[in-house]
Amino acid sequence: MRCPACSSEDTRVIDSRLGDAGATVRRRRACQACQHRFTTFERFEREQPRVIKSDGRRETWDEAKLRRGLLRALEKRPVSVDRVEALVNDVSRSMQLSGEPEVRSADIGQSVMDLLQQIDEIAYVRYASVYRSFEDVSAFSQEVDRLRHEKQEASNITQLSLLTEKSAGRKP
Repeated sequence: MRCPACSSEDTRVIDSRLGDAGATVRRRRACQACQHRFTTFERFEREQPRVIKSDGRRETWDEAKLRRGLLRALEKRPVSVDRVEALVNDVSRSMQLSGEPEVRSADIGQSVMDLLQQIDEIAYVRYASVYRSFEDVSAFSQEVDRLRHEKQEASNITQLSLLTEKSAGRKP
């Protein structure tokens, strides 16, 4: 690393710390020639796949576009900006780790919807209405009914007893 003050290449690392939940490394450095101290940051560069749109066009991965869509769906909802960034990172990481050089926009949308459904149902329905291009109120209503049905099924699951009837001292 070259010193910004004297351009000497003889620098040493004084301190290193992880930042951004381990995504960056912050290094404090000192120049051996002029004693100037400065900070550098290292960030892992992800190679994101290209996105295949529904009409067949191919675009470069755009994290800002993903963030805008999430922010629009989560507008006026009780979800923190940190949680939005975590969602963006989760989707970006899962698409990168798929190992595919290209990914369909439909797969990205489904991944976002799966995460939103766990976080905020209103944001999920908002996102789904754009992603699935709801044509009328009945399509919107069907999605809400599907969500309601899934929620009821999840609440109908009962917990099994840890004790069998014999071990509880009861007669069958």
